[in-house]
Amino acid sequence: MASDSKFFEPPAEQLERSQLIALIEKALEKLPARQRQAFLLRYWEEMDVAQAAKIMGCSEGSVKTHCSRATHALAVMLQKQGIKL
Repeated sequence: MASDSKFFEPPAEQLERSQLIALIEKALEKLPARQRQAFLLRYWEEMDVAQAAKIMGCSEGSVKTHCSRATHALAVMLQKQGIKL
């Protein structure tokens, strides 16, 4: 097939992407439960703040705080492994 397809990714890049996802998943496991839940709802499930707050049973401000803390903690954990996002 054509190599100009937007869905084609060379094997080396596929491997790198899967390794990065594995590192992120491992880092997510280290987060406190509420931070992990907020992060996953907002960024992996692509919910807005109001939807995440409803599911979590908390205020929108709490969701924002949990997400902020989660993204900071994840960035620190990944930087220690040499990954800069």
